[in-house]
Amino acid sequence: MYPDVGGFRPTFQEMAATLAGFGYAVLLPDMYYRHRGYAPFSLPSAFTDPGERARMMALGDSLIPDMMASDADAYFDYLSTRAEVRDNRFGVCGYCRGGRVSMIVAGRCPDRVAAVASFHGSQLAADSPNSPHLLASRLRAKVYVAAADNDELFPPQQAATLRRALTAAGVDHTIETYAAEHGFAVADNPGYDADAARRHWDALRDFFGSTLGAQPGNTG
Repeated sequence: MYPDVGGFRPTFQEMAATLAGFGYAVLLPDMYYRHRGYAPFSLPSAFTDPGERARMMALGDSLIPDMMASDADAYFDYLSTRAEVRDNRFGVCGYCRGGRVSMIVAGRCPDRVAAVASFHGSQLAADSPNSPHLLASRLRAKVYVAAADNDELFPPQQAATLRRALTAAGVDHTIETYAAEHGFAVADNPGYDADAARRHWDALRDFFGSTLGAQPGNTG
């Protein structure tokens, strides 16, 4: 589970625990571990304080594809040593910046990823040489993308571009738009929406359950 640009924090530890309750071994990485000693972010104030926002975005921009793929291989290798892990192909999911990372990891590590889910993911089909949609032909994973409504970080034009790329590559995919703002799934995000968050848990439970074969629980 890749967190949003705010990084590793208690909110995502709780979300990882929820996902684990569906019957999965869950790894929640600190994506910024290379920046040793960085002060954790407190949301939502990190979005409203100019200095904190700039610091947060700078860390997010440091996440380059080669780094993410290398880290992911190490994560998968570690998970493979765990007694509770029964397969060598994995599911990845991510939120906001983590949704973009998830899609990149699925494209860069196609033999390791069986399912990838992005929730209010950012810049999934941007005009950039590192855009995730350019990896569509390498994907072997089933894809689920839940976009936010009126999201400038993943506007309808990008959704259409991503859909075309996945269709052309023959990737089994679903792209949906939730009637909620960017950040709808994350409780300490300003855009959090309780109904959309419940929908996201149901979707993730069903998606991973149908793809990875676990016996998911109930979100309540």
